[in-house]
Amino acid sequence: MLFSSSLRAESGAEAWLRYAPLDSKAAHQFDTLPSTVVSFDGSEILTSARDELVRGIRDILGRTLLVSTQTSSQRAVLLGTISALQNAIPNLRPPADLGPDGFWLTTLSIGGRENLLVTAASDRGVLYGVFALLNTIARGESLAHLNEFQQPYAPIRWVDQWDNLDGRIERGYAGRSIFFENGNVRPDLSRAAAYARLLASVGINGCTINNVNADPRLLRDDYLPQLVRVADIFRPWGIQLSISVDLASPKTVGGLDTFDPLDPSVADWWRKKGDAIYAAIPDFGGFVVKADSEGRLGPSFYGRTPADAANVIARALKPHHGVVFYRAFVYDHHLDWRDPKNDRAKAAYDNFHPLDGQSEDNVIIQIKHGPIDFQAREPVSPLLGGLEKTNEAIELQVTQEYTGQQHHLCFLIPMWKEVLDFDLHANGVTTRVKDLVAGKPFRRPVGGFVAVVNVGLDENWLGHPLAMANLYGYARLAWNPDLTAEQIANEWTALTFGRNPKVVQAISSMLLSSWRTYESYTGPLGMQTLTDILGSHYGPGIESSEENGWGQWHRADHDGVGMDRSVATGTGYVAQYPPLISQLYESSATTPDDLLLFFHHVPYTYVLHSGKTVIQHIYDSHYEGAERAAEYVKQWQSLQGLIDSDRYAATLARLEYQSGHAIVWRDAVCEYFLRLSGIPDARGRAGHHANRIEAESMQLTDYTPVAVTPWENASAGKAIECASPQHTCSAGIVFKGPSGVHELDVQYFDQNNGESKFRVFINDKLIDEWSANLQLPTTKIGGDSSTRRRIPNITIPHGAEIRIEGTPDKDERAALDYLEINPQPR
Repeated sequence: MLFSSSLRAESGAEAWLRYAPLDSKAAHQFDTLPSTVVSFDGSEILTSARDELVRGIRDILGRTLLVSTQTSSQRAVLLGTISALQNAIPNLRPPADLGPDGFWLTTLSIGGRENLLVTAASDRGVLYGVFALLNTIARGESLAHLNEFQQPYAPIRWVDQWDNLDGRIERGYAGRSIFFENGNVRPDLSRAAAYARLLASVGINGCTINNVNADPRLLRDDYLPQLVRVADIFRPWGIQLSISVDLASPKTVGGLDTFDPLDPSVADWWRKKGDAIYAAIPDFGGFVVKADSEGRLGPSFYGRTPADAANVIARALKPHHGVVFYRAFVYDHHLDWRDPKNDRAKAAYDNFHPLDGQSEDNVIIQIKHGPIDFQAREPVSPLLGGLEKTNEAIELQVTQEYTGQQHHLCFLIPMWKEVLDFDLHANGVTTRVKDLVAGKPFRRPVGGFVAVVNVGLDENWLGHPLAMANLYGYARLAWNPDLTAEQIANEWTALTFGRNPKVVQAISSMLLSSWRTYESYTGPLGMQTLTDILGSHYGPGIESSEENGWGQWHRADHDGVGMDRSVATGTGYVAQYPPLISQLYESSATTPDDLLLFFHHVPYTYVLHSGKTVIQHIYDSHYEGAERAAEYVKQWQSLQGLIDSDRYAATLARLEYQSGHAIVWRDAVCEYFLRLSGIPDARGRAGHHANRIEAESMQLTDYTPVAVTPWENASAGKAIECASPQHTCSAGIVFKGPSGVHELDVQYFDQNNGESKFRVFINDKLIDEWSANLQLPTTKIGGDSSTRRRIPNITIPHGAEIRIEGTPDKDERAALDYLEINPQPR
């Protein structure tokens, strides 16, 4: 197989719609593709479909299709809805069960000429068919014997953006909002239009553009024209606009003296508001509601239920075919941690299961896939199997709030596959999560998939050059959850980085292992992510989840670790599952190792199914995970010359950072549990760092030692920082090891409140310099900011002076943790 050798500079802005030219051999198989495209309708969406086909064929195959509105003696690609095509081709016999968004790709002989047909029941289905056809061509797959029928698994395939009106994005890691700035919709919405095209290309049909912690201003009358502008750029791509709303809006925006959902004046306000929105935006999708959660006002203020609140809005939207997504993320974040029966995990089920059947049929309960909050691993939420008479949608998170915030590679599709394929045995029968959310077992009219995405103005959308694999993968699963993670990884890689088998194999391999790698060096065995839950949700913060009301407890103490959620001795959470699943999780003997500590508090010496003790698994998992993260750097380096230089360098920088930060995680967690348990690592690694020189033990000039809190987030619990923000500081040693070629690791702290500069000298010769400018999510020294600079292939003679100079900037004082000197690996 031949591949093009030209590598044009790329930013990632085109994502998987690069439409890179095929090499001549691959392109040759499409020589028989018709040279004309005939569109049987002039709707906005069909115009988008036609223009996309012309664009794709031009870029991939170097051919320009002729555009026509009627058939002729020429072979053609025919685009149109089934009803429009049947007017021109009366004997057309489409598949009988072609739903609203499904499509049919086939060949059809008309007058002895073979035409290629892209048709569907709706304009949007035709658009999806065109994108599917181009996807196949872009990956060099044959169109011989084409007769492909695709139907989406569920009607709801939406994305949420947590964008604020001032342009910030809550839990966004790729720049500012593509929708809002300075309290208004951005004047330039070209980026939002490009996003709509990307979403349509993978079958997404709705987008909520603002934060679930909703700003009431969106419902003001004078804001509606701004929403119209967004709807107008969504419409050509079949994307329905929706917004998050504040339940108190009848009072805060409407001027009523109440927002009680059972008050007739409140119902009337929502009705009029719905009528006004649909008069301006006829294809408006609906509202998302977060209430009675994390300080948001809700129906409990008046003693009402979530069903009461959802219904008053749903009735206002029902005449217009709009829907209400009511988030099940309702819990008390002031729980008494001293009460062993309290359990945040129980909240969603306790709040919503008793209300099953009380909601209008255009209400959808939006349920996070796990009972806590997008952790690296959680069990499936029992509420997903606890609603037989209520529509539901699963909520996933593309933006990596708890899984590395796009500084770490973490491909989430394998995790989501485990969730979607999980059989909850609701009512004692096979009920996989993917079927429950699609409404299949209990014949619900509407339901499906929602993902929090949070793209931003960064040119590559999500910050990390590999992070868009999660958006692509989410959309592919929402369309067809029976796809494998491997299929999705291979597709995305080929479309994004090219079809070279070495590239596809290497990147897919990295993607497919990355979730378990991340889990292994953060919070394995169901401990959740062990991150700083009170702050950034990013670096290690093991005790931040303890002794407070947020309910993400892991209950680690001197003797053991884990949360007892059993019926017999714990919180009783396990009883929320159907009997077969409840039995599985009730006993530590039958609970899978991956979730043991989510369901049970066990001694550190408890023996897992793997044969290891819990404490040894913690040590081994973290060391093995850090080693795998280091391997990603080598795997990526093997692709140099096969990927354009810009994306190659940007990805390498992220992977090198991840490799260093995995060690921060490894050391923090291992040494925390070593101190807490008193049980040593059987392999002698935890707490021992033979080639590490603590910064506070070096010869310091204008640097001063500082204690780091929590202690485990710096080596030996200490760091050094410049005593004055105005002066360059230095830390030095005399190298006492043997002369040779070495690798220097400088562990420093990169805060986001300054841009310190560092220089490294050997015998007064400058060997490296850099700026601390990664924009990590913290203003202080700790696990969030701890960063490694690796300086390879340095010849160091015995007795040489090694000196590190730090120049502070603003409130960042060029802090250092340690220097590690290792023989250069061969």
